[in-house]
Amino acid sequence: MDWIAVASGFGIGAIVGMTGVGGGSLMTPLLISVFKLNPAVAIGTDLWFAAITKSGGAWAHQRHGHVDYRITGLMLAGSIPAALATIGLMHFTGVTKGWAQALTFSLGIALLVTAVVVAYRQAWQALGLKLERWLPARRKAGFTVAAGLLLGVLVSLSSIGAGALGATLILLLYPRLPAHRLVGTDIAHAVPLTLVAGIGHATLGHVEWGLLAALLVGSLPGIWLGAQLTKSMPERLVRGLLCVSLVTAGLKVIH
Repeated sequence: MDWIAVASGFGIGAIVGMTGVGGGSLMTPLLISVFKLNPAVAIGTDLWFAAITKSGGAWAHQRHGHVDYRITGLMLAGSIPAALATIGLMHFTGVTKGWAQALTFSLGIALLVTAVVVAYRQAWQALGLKLERWLPARRKAGFTVAAGLLLGVLVSLSSIGAGALGATLILLLYPRLPAHRLVGTDIAHAVPLTLVAGIGHATLGHVEWGLLAALLVGSLPGIWLGAQLTKSMPERLVRGLLCVSLVTAGLKVIH
C-alpha cells in the first residue's frame, strides 16, 4: 500500500467534503505533479476516482428524492454521446503527441474556469434569473442537451467539469431549482458521465489501478472528516483557499 497515495486521497477527500463541488478538480494536477503520471493516465485515473466517490452521494440523493430526472436525462442525452465521440476519436487517431498537448491544455483551462465558478458561486443564480426573460421554458430542453454535450467533451479531455461546472450550468438554466435538487441532479449526472469517460480511458490504458485503490482508501474517511469540518470553518475561507489552489494548479499545468 502506497501510504503517500492514501494520505493524498485523504486530503482530496477532505477538500471534497468541505466544498461539495470543485475540490475533486485538484486530483488530476496532484497525480501529475506528485505521482508523475502522464496527463492522459492522470485524467483516466481521476475519472474513475470521481465516479466511485460520487456514486454513494448519488444513491443518497436519489433515496431522498433530490434528483430531477428530466434535467439529468437531458444532460446525459448530450454528455454521453459527446464523451463516446471524444474517446472514439482518440481511439481512431491514436493518442499522439498532439492529443497529449490537447489533454494538458484542456486540463489547465478547466482548472482556471472552475476557479472562477467557485469564486463567484453565489452570482450565478442571479444571472440565471436575469436570463429567464430571454430563455423561455420551451427552449430550455435544447440548451440543457447542449450543456451536457459541452460537459461530455470537457470531462473526457480533462476529467474536470462534471461537478462545479455542471452545477453552474444547471443553475444558469434552472435558477429556481432548490439547492438540494441542484446538488442531487448534478451528482446524478456526473456519475454516469465520469464512468463512461473512465471506461473509455481504461480501454486506452489510461488508468493506474493500484494507485486508484490507494487513493480511494484514503478518500472515504477524508470525505467524512471534511463534511464535519464544514460546520466549523468559514465558507469564504475554504472557497478562497480552493480558488488559489485551482488557479496555481491551472497555470502550472498550462506552462
